Amino acid sequence: MGSESGRVKRGEQSRISQWLRLRSKPQPEDPGREREALLLAVAAAGLPLAPAAHPAGYRCSCDRIGCPTPARHPVSFAWQTQSTTDRAQVERWARNQPQANFITATGMVHDVLDVPLEAGRSALERLLAAGVEVGPVAESAGRGDQARMLFFTATRGTPEDEDEWWPCALDCHPETMDEHPGLRWHCRGSYVLVPPAALPGDHAVSWVRGMEHALPDPLTLLEALTDACAVYADSTPHTPATVAWPLGH
Repeated sequence: MGSESGRVKRGEQSRISQWLRLRSKPQPEDPGREREALLLAVAAAGLPLAPAAHPAGYRCSCDRIGCPTPARHPVSFAWQTQSTTDRAQVERWARNQPQANFITATGMVHDVLDVPLEAGRSALERLLAAGVEVGPVAESAGRGDQARMLFFTATRGTPEDEDEWWPCALDCHPETMDEHPGLRWHCRGSYVLVPPAALPGDHAVSWVRGMEHALPDPLTLLEALTDACAVYADSTPHTPATVAWPLGH
């Protein structure tokens, strides 16, 4: 009886030791939880979110034949009113739509200055070296002019002088990238993908600087970004030096 009791105790100790060894090993990260945490951080910073399409192979998950912006557009035409910072709603979307990308509607809390990736990297280095407060920055990978860098800033809001308000028209929408390969200012009426987002061809949108950084005034970044875009255009003969400013009335 004593021998049997000893074997049971040794067996229990062995199982406990095995459990402790497993607990001490680094556990693999759960991509779903990491994605959800990143999205919730965006919403907590006040940036409204809405579900977007995702890659289906090299195509888009939407039903549109020959979608011009695969995995880069909202799922709903009502994305502006659907966009929210509500934590519970973002959690439901993230858990019920595990493959979905997400967009954030600009012009309410934040704007986004969107530039070619090479120009953005050059400008970011210059800004940080000068001690400028740069906010969150994301990279959107892709081929050619689809490779972009996104600088998240505070929105200009609606000034008292309505003539100074810059509503975003189609020139700043993601689907018009080919027409405006230079700097684009996403404000009211536009949107951008937020990390983490998957794109066709194993590309992605990812954070370079996360939401722990405060949103700066866009005008503090503008000169460095426009200068970098001009240099980029000069070094890329096929790329016109286009700046897509938000249009006035």
